[in-house]
Amino acid sequence: MKKSLALIPALFLALVILALAPLPASAHSGPAGFADLAEKLLPAVVNISTSQTIKGGEDMAEGLPPDLQLPPGSPFEEFFHDFMEKQKNTPHGKHKAQALGSGFIIDPNGYIVTNYHVVQDADEITVILQDDTNLTATVVGKDKKTDLALLKVNNKKPLPAVIWGDSDKIRVGDWIIAIGDPYGLGGTVTAGIISARARDINSGPYDEFLQTDAPINRGNSGGPMFNMDGEVVGVNTAIFSPSGGSIGIGFAIPSSLAKNVIDQLREHGHIRRGWLGVRIQMVTKDIADSLGLSSAKGALVSSVTPDGPAAKAGVQAGDVITHFDGKEVPEMRRLPLMVAETDVDKTIDITVFRKGQNVQLKVKIGELAAKEEAEEKGDQAGEEKPVTNAEKIDDLGISVAALTDTLRLRYEVKKDVNGVIVTNVSSEGIAADQGIQTGDVISEAAQQDVKSPKDLIEQAKQAKKDNKPLLLLVNRKDDLRFVAITFGKKK
Repeated sequence: MKKSLALIPALFLALVILALAPLPASAHSGPAGFADLAEKLLPAVVNISTSQTIKGGEDMAEGLPPDLQLPPGSPFEEFFHDFMEKQKNTPHGKHKAQALGSGFIIDPNGYIVTNYHVVQDADEITVILQDDTNLTATVVGKDKKTDLALLKVNNKKPLPAVIWGDSDKIRVGDWIIAIGDPYGLGGTVTAGIISARARDINSGPYDEFLQTDAPINRGNSGGPMFNMDGEVVGVNTAIFSPSGGSIGIGFAIPSSLAKNVIDQLREHGHIRRGWLGVRIQMVTKDIADSLGLSSAKGALVSSVTPDGPAAKAGVQAGDVITHFDGKEVPEMRRLPLMVAETDVDKTIDITVFRKGQNVQLKVKIGELAAKEEAEEKGDQAGEEKPVTNAEKIDDLGISVAALTDTLRLRYEVKKDVNGVIVTNVSSEGIAADQGIQTGDVISEAAQQDVKSPKDLIEQAKQAKKDNKPLLLLVNRKDDLRFVAITFGKKK
């Protein structure tokens, strides 16, 4: 026993020494350097210079607002006068506007990736290599929705190229380097880490950006983001900056999305996207509670396109799509990208949550149309008159009425839309809190058809009695949306 006690001070001393010892360099610092990697990758990154013909002269002068008024004697009056005179004297009323961006070579035969916004309206595109060689480029294809474009140049000898990496494997905190041509300075290397994944910056329907703190500035657009193996894991495309310069918040299109788009542009010259034929919305906690879902996940189907893929498979309004092609749908905004990336004509399995049960369906994916149909406009509304047949629902704070031809005309409701029309909304009511507006048509309540004000009144009373949210299907100018009304809850 005495021997064991004698060992304690020695053991304690050893533990203290171990705790105070410096950690290995790899545990608390970044890479030793990026020089070898940069030297290898720089030749494959290019500067992209574009020019566009802009109308000027008389046309430009005539395009200014006719009611532009400047105070007499204002210094701006003289400035604008001189500016307009110069524009009128511009030869042929046109001038060239130039812009700069970045890109990277993915094939020694001269295929180059960049951003759509770098080349979108360009009349001429010039690719400048690291050795200052200038090559004229043509557009193979471009896609506005993902902000990607594929260019082609011809060169006498093979060009240095880089390869795609797997952005799905990159983690928050991983080191990356970005290479581009900020402000036309030439090939510039910056380093940082992945700050976040799957960022939605409201730039398009398929936002899933990688966020980085590596300095990215104007001119970096279209340049590559590399992992430490020298593989392209992103295409730098946007920055958040009140000043216009880098503040450490940059965004890149992940390679998992970019590679698929570029492959299609190379093969077809355009994108063939999958189409499901549903309109969806986010599943909120109140909606999840009203449907009996254990958590607020998936995508709630608010309407189904007649004769579309989903309709043919049996998908219904009110279904919550929880799994698509064997993958969980964690939130509503993920589903459009999952569908878009699915091969056209492929038959896949989906799981929907319907009235307390999971339902398995098979869907043959269609092709998303190139252009959207314009919304039909209703007839001109008639003269405003009080709605005499409206019934007030105090539990909701609204008044509703059965649809008549007069009310359809007044509120521009189509003949195939059924339900009750909201004729008045109290600002103090709980329906107003959830965005219900005058002119909305309530078609369903608690997933039951609403054919008269009485139907809605009964469902509202029952939901309030059961202390459950009341799920309403609301039609606003053909935009269908589910709204969950929680009783006794005020913002």
